Amino acid sequence: MKHTYNITGMTCNNCVAKIKSELLKMPDVISADVSLENKNATIEMSKHISISELQQTISPNKKYVITDDNTISHLTLGEGLVGQATWFETYKPILLIFFYITLISSAVTFNYQLNFHDWMNLFMAQFFLAFSFFKFLNLKAFAESYSMYDIVAQKIKVYGFIYPFIELALGIAYLTAFNPTFTNAVTILVMGISSIGVIKSVFNKQKIQCACLGAVFNLPMSTVTIIEDLLMVTMAIMALLIKS
Repeated sequence: MKHTYNITGMTCNNCVAKIKSELLKMPDVISADVSLENKNATIEMSKHISISELQQTISPNKKYVITDDNTISHLTLGEGLVGQATWFETYKPILLIFFYITLISSAVTFNYQLNFHDWMNLFMAQFFLAFSFFKFLNLKAFAESYSMYDIVAQKIKVYGFIYPFIELALGIAYLTAFNPTFTNAVTILVMGISSIGVIKSVFNKQKIQCACLGAVFNLPMSTVTIIEDLLMVTMAIMALLIKS
């Protein structure tokens, strides 16, 4: 019997090779075809193997998550507090980053009696510095993952390697108040373009990994990613309109 399963968390061909190798070690698996592009695996087995067994085999720590269509429907519908907990656990890294960025920006603004414009500069500086940091932890894996959905990186592969440097430069620019008009204009352009690919992926219901925190965390593409990108665009526009 053959069955196709969805797999999230794959970012490169090494992931594909590792998952395929682990699957083929299972006694009841006859063949396994793993696709990075489609984020799935077609497994031929001599007898039925449960999802939990497959998960334990390919990644017990859930770096890679294997599901079938029924599992996805179940998770989408959710079940009260269980569904909410799953959502929170999934996006906890991003939520914590935003919490700390907001806390630090607010504390500095209050202590030095700064205005809202200064608060936004601090927030955006920390955002770009933090998010670029995680991308640099595995630049190659980020670039490969980013090229799966970004409209520029899909056509110009090297852009995926350049993008973290752009975020780093923007973070430094906001931190040092370098040419605010130019910095905000670049932010609107870069994040605006980035959001296009994200929006297309979400509305097309593509099951791909979000690369906003590089390849460190297994974050699915969702409306959370859209909000993250458009928030930076909105704040950059506000910064242009509000005088410090």
